[in-house]
Amino acid sequence: MAEFIKAVEASKVPPETMLTVEVGGESVLLANVDGKYYGMGAICTHEEWDLSEGTLEDTAVTCAGHGTVWDLKTGKGVFDEPLQDEPLYDVKEEDGFLYVKRR
Repeated sequence: MAEFIKAVEASKVPPETMLTVEVGGESVLLANVDGKYYGMGAICTHEEWDLSEGTLEDTAVTCAGHGTVWDLKTGKGVFDEPLQDEPLYDVKEEDGFLYVKRR
């Protein structure tokens, strides 16, 4: 995903919420934190749960499966074992839509 791809209407991701979308064959978690959009891989690398089913607090996403905490800024997860980082995505809003590009 070398270029930005249209993902979803921005209104589908209001402040303090998350949504998983399929973009270019990849599951992307979109999160809106105080009006700033973040993009990260949506499937927990610990046990493959959809991270949008968890909770969002500031830029920390807690997986509903086993409580792994992911950082939207770095893609790093904190659990009792080393985990593969989640891929990160650049997100831009344009004409009422969100566009994503894998970093």
